[in-house]
Amino acid sequence: MPKRVQSPSSINTFKQCPRKYFYQYILKYPTKENIHCVRGNIVHEALEKFFDISVDSLESETYKKVLSSHLKDQFDGAWKKASKRLQRVGLPEDKLTFYYLDSTQMLANWLNYFFDGIEKGVSEGLDLQAAFKKIAPFEIERQYKDPELMVRGFIDVIHKDGDTITLVDYKTSKADEWKKEYILQLGIYAVLYEKEHGKYPEKVALWLLKHGYRELGVTPKMVKDALFEIEQIHFATESDSIGDFRKKESGLCKWSTGQCDFYDICRRDR
Repeated sequence: MPKRVQSPSSINTFKQCPRKYFYQYILKYPTKENIHCVRGNIVHEALEKFFDISVDSLESETYKKVLSSHLKDQFDGAWKKASKRLQRVGLPEDKLTFYYLDSTQMLANWLNYFFDGIEKGVSEGLDLQAAFKKIAPFEIERQYKDPELMVRGFIDVIHKDGDTITLVDYKTSKADEWKKEYILQLGIYAVLYEKEHGKYPEKVALWLLKHGYRELGVTPKMVKDALFEIEQIHFATESDSIGDFRKKESGLCKWSTGQCDFYDICRRDR
């Protein structure tokens, strides 16, 4: 059987539970909408479209107000566009309002950090427009896919500062830590970047929108671990037989407020 195209998400799903991987990526059973995924998509879209603004007309006295309003407009537009998905989540109105306000606070955290970067550039002698462009992404939402490795991924942000490249991923989760799955995800991105450009990025980073910016240098171990997991996922998913995908029971099967999308099916398939 030919190799399946993998991604950081599919690899981390397999590591979480091979049976879940089987249901989601081989049988392609549908998954339910959940607020964390939908909200994450909305926030990502708002941050992506933020940089569509023309900076030539920005003025030092009003730029914060203008950019704040612009980002809010992008978020509100993305939230409205996702209205049907939000309805399918099935949360009561007060819970949706909570996630709406929580998301706007995340974006405010990010924007304040962005303002600090602009002010730093201005203090170093740049004009407002040049300071904005210096900290703006070099590329946004870039897809990489390597036909040899059979892996693809979407990198939220690529920053370029001189010869230094940093790959950044936005996270809307509560966690304020470098989870193993985050490091693996960014390690795979570093590998994909090298395959395309012939050099590894110098750094990878997380924008934890509840907490702040976190950065790591790309190391040989990070690259080695990513390549190992890519090799392993291909080896482990050669079959299309359910018996080759064991159940890995954990607290992620069922919890106080919900359960895995495939919980009932999994219990049936003994």
